[in-house]
Amino acid sequence: KNVLDNLESEVRGYCRNFNPLFKSASGSLMVDSNDNQYIDFLAACGSLNYGHNDPDMSLSLKRHIDNNGITAGLDLYTSTKAEFLKSFNERILQPRKLNYRTQFTGPTGTNGVEAALKLARKVTGRHNVISFTNGFHGVTLGSLAATGNKYNRMGGNLSGVSRAPFEGYLDGGFDTADYLDQLLGDPSSGIEPPAAILFETVQGEGGLNAASPQWAQKIAEIAKRHGALLIIDDVQAGCGRTGSFFSFEPLGIEPDLVVLSKSISGYGLPMAIVLIKPEYDQWGPAEHNGTFRGNNHAFLTASVMLEKFWSDDSFSQEIAHKAEIVKHHLQRIAARVPGSMIKGRGMMQGVSVGNGKFASLVCCRAFEKGLIVETSGPHDEVIKVLAALTIPMNLLGRGLDIIEESALEIMQENGISRVVPISQPTPETIQKLPQRRHG
Repeated sequence: KNVLDNLESEVRGYCRNFNPLFKSASGSLMVDSNDNQYIDFLAACGSLNYGHNDPDMSLSLKRHIDNNGITAGLDLYTSTKAEFLKSFNERILQPRKLNYRTQFTGPTGTNGVEAALKLARKVTGRHNVISFTNGFHGVTLGSLAATGNKYNRMGGNLSGVSRAPFEGYLDGGFDTADYLDQLLGDPSSGIEPPAAILFETVQGEGGLNAASPQWAQKIAEIAKRHGALLIIDDVQAGCGRTGSFFSFEPLGIEPDLVVLSKSISGYGLPMAIVLIKPEYDQWGPAEHNGTFRGNNHAFLTASVMLEKFWSDDSFSQEIAHKAEIVKHHLQRIAARVPGSMIKGRGMMQGVSVGNGKFASLVCCRAFEKGLIVETSGPHDEVIKVLAALTIPMNLLGRGLDIIEESALEIMQENGISRVVPISQPTPETIQKLPQRRHG
């Protein structure tokens, strides 16, 4: 650890809160150099939706390496890439009646967002982009301009983006979609006609603010009416995190462009893609490129992930069951912590305690008890549960219990009065959970 503290840049972040020397991980457990185990409710910030070192993906990757399979392929044709595209089309796109072409970008979410913004600007001939309060889209200059977080936005000339209020941002039930529509329809509003409207259906870093179907559909209609492409940033909310493979499925919208990264490889390997409606696939050859857009190891594990978890709807049903358990536990916590509220949906939920210091103290105490869990929101006021979708029920329940125990201890130590708790999940509810061979 001294080597890491002395030689790694000051930019390091997560290790300041979770500071053991980790040596191994399996499923939803991480192990440090002293053989202490930690339940993982961080999942590499949503990059490990399917847990650490899934055995089927591991085995496939080992075989690929032993057979001298392609590692870095640029955008050359490879059998591994072809298998991924075929599987993605057959298991994800066709069952949902979606018609997209797949662009492989540089291997991070911000690379995907940059590509989507660049393409929207090329297709429309416009430059301005509409993004929303508390949105987080990456930290390279184009995506950073669309990101709301002040801490990340420090310095630089961040231009080309007009900010609009996300749903629920303004008090009194104010309809922010109508507000945006009025701005774009007024030639004297000062807002340039946009190339794209970009948003997350659940704002991961912004505090788990979840868009409603009504609001999302209005935004989609506004984009179409005003000649802008609709871009959904599904980097964190996608790949099953909210229950369906794409977070926008239950909202009744069909974006023009979709950005996926984080868990798209299934294994935590770097990979990002942009899904493009065919009529907007107007790139010239290599007009947007990137040396590591051909990570064949990631293509391979992604194919295994699709076959293992998305061949039918059973995994979605499992996510829904676990999401209900998470919601019930969080409701119990919210009922005992004054001023709290549940946020998010699916397995992307959390409890806003209205106070960043309190939330941080709870997460620190939880870590002392063997749980890795982080905060989100503009003031770090949301305790954010981002457990792997494959987490076994006993670990999920124990982790949620640790959050509650930690919150109550911090309340007691600070003289905060308790509220009467609500009932716990029934054994019947837990027994309905389908049994799978992972975890």
